[in-house]
Amino acid sequence: MSERVVPPAARRRRRPTKQGVVLSEELIVETALRLIEEHGADALSVRRLGRALGADPSSLYRYFRHTDDLMLAIADELIGRTMRTWRPTGDWVADLRDLGLRMHAGALAHPRAAVLSSYRVTGRAYEIQAVETILGVLRGAGFPDAEAVRVYHAFVDQALAFGALDGASAAMPRPAQEAEDDVWRATYARLPADTHPHIAATARHLVADMRRTSYPAALDLLLSAARARLVAD
Repeated sequence: MSERVVPPAARRRRRPTKQGVVLSEELIVETALRLIEEHGADALSVRRLGRALGADPSSLYRYFRHTDDLMLAIADELIGRTMRTWRPTGDWVADLRDLGLRMHAGALAHPRAAVLSSYRVTGRAYEIQAVETILGVLRGAGFPDAEAVRVYHAFVDQALAFGALDGASAAMPRPAQEAEDDVWRATYARLPADTHPHIAATARHLVADMRRTSYPAALDLLLSAARARLVAD
C-alpha cells in the first residue's frame, strides 16, 4: 500500500464485494490475520488481501493508508482480544497474572502475527486501554508512579517477548519442533557426568521442562519481585 489518505467519512464501502460482503476495518483485519497465519508476513500485500476479500485492492485504501497502518491495526486487535476477555478481581497480583497469561495465550493463538507485532507501539484504542488499565492496577496496589511505570514496562515487555519467542516456536513446522525437542533427549540427557556434571545431574528435569514455555514461571518471578519491592517500600 502507498501513502494515500481517504477521509474517515468516505471510508465506508456502500456496495458489497464480489463475495457479497461489505468491507470494514474489522473484516480486513480479520482476513489479514488469517492470511498471516497461513502465509506469513508476505500475506500483507494489497493484492493478496483484495483477492481474499473479493474486492478491488484499491478499495482497501479507504480503511488503511498502507500495510504498516494495517499491521498496527492487527497488533491493536490482538491486544483488544485480550482486554475484552479479562476481568479484574481487585487482587493486583492475581489480576496481572491472569492478564499476562491471557496475553501469552493470545499470542499463541496467532503466533505469526504475534511475532510481527510484538515490538510495535500502536497508539490505538486497545493499546491505550491496556496501558491505562495496567497502570491503574499498579497504582491502585500502592506503587509510586515511577515504580508503577517500571513494573508496567517489565510486565508488558516480558509478555510480548515470550509471546514472540513461543509464537515463533509454535509457527515452526511440526517436524522441526519435534526435532528440537529430541535434542534434549538425544544430546543433553546423554552427556556424561564426568565432563558435564550439572547437566547430567539435572538431565531428567531438563528433558521434562525445556519442552514447554517458561512464561508462567517467569511471570510468577516478576510478580513476586514486584510484590517484595512494594512491601519493602
